Amino acid sequence: MTVLSQFDLIFVVCFLIGVAVSLQSICVLRLSAIGDVCHAVAAVQAIQRKHPQAKITWIIGKIEKMLLDGLPNVEFVVFDKSKGRGAFKQLQQDLAGKEFDVLLHMQVALRANWAAKYINAKRKIGFDRDRAKELHTLFTKERIAPQIEPHVLEGFFGFAQKLGVSLSELDHLSWNIPVSDDDITFANSHIAPKSKTFVISPAASKKERNWLPERYAALADYAADKGFKVVLCGGPAPIDRELGDAIQEYAETEIVDLIGKTSLKQMLVCLKNASLVLAPDTGPAHMAVTQGTPVLGIYAHSNPKRTGPYLYQDYVTEVYHRNLFLQKGDSAENLKWGVRVKGAELMGQIMVDQVKIQFDRLVQDFEL
Repeated sequence: MTVLSQFDLIFVVCFLIGVAVSLQSICVLRLSAIGDVCHAVAAVQAIQRKHPQAKITWIIGKIEKMLLDGLPNVEFVVFDKSKGRGAFKQLQQDLAGKEFDVLLHMQVALRANWAAKYINAKRKIGFDRDRAKELHTLFTKERIAPQIEPHVLEGFFGFAQKLGVSLSELDHLSWNIPVSDDDITFANSHIAPKSKTFVISPAASKKERNWLPERYAALADYAADKGFKVVLCGGPAPIDRELGDAIQEYAETEIVDLIGKTSLKQMLVCLKNASLVLAPDTGPAHMAVTQGTPVLGIYAHSNPKRTGPYLYQDYVTEVYHRNLFLQKGDSAENLKWGVRVKGAELMGQIMVDQVKIQFDRLVQDFEL
């Protein structure tokens, strides 16, 4: 066999399995949200290890870019949804004259699907048919392989696999999200590195996903009794502030309040310095995972096997499966993957003692 024919064979095999021989440019389309872009980073950085020569352009939301700004060897193009139709016009201008070897279309929302039409790429890869919605398949030419009951992070890894990344990389996850010296100094002034600190990030974007303030306070007091410094963190939204104030009113222990007082990168370092984080289905839970900080998740409306803190799913306290059966009459295994349950009072079914048990497990297992 000649050298030329050997090369041709390699090229044909790579083409048939959907792997480019030499990718020079990759476009990632994932606009939001904070937790999801944290999951996507793991896949993107696995792709970078496989294709170090490829230039990566990531189309991302304005707020999410604040967290990932400076990501190594990634150029960001901000899609500011607050501009309405103007955001699409700006995207078209930002991408004028650019052609990518491949687009990884990692979001099925209609806004993202419409944005994909402005991206010029030789290959456009999207989700499999089971997860595609809102016309997603109309804006892609290829699909990732169907997956059985994947976590969101594993779903993103389907795109990495399409580009030749081994699934075994899920056992070697890494997140390199840069922060400045000023961010580190700020965080260290509130939470000393390796200190015995319990961080509560109490607020999700939707009120129904939040636990009761008196129960958060009970965990704060429980942690303090065990020698932990207690810190609240969260964003500047009114829902964060109101919940944080209520927790402090109920708590007997002194709590350091950082709600609305940090940038996303400052919060990231604070979460890194913490010993343990308590959070519902919200972005800081996944930020903590990127920093290797154990997370005690509390879930009622979504399946924690799909959206829970990826490395710490065994420590979630949940009432999702019980309510899913009550509302749908069947288990998650027999229903469409990722279906949510409804009810404004579901989080109230999570009892303090249940969460204390998981708290104690984490303390013991991670020697906190």
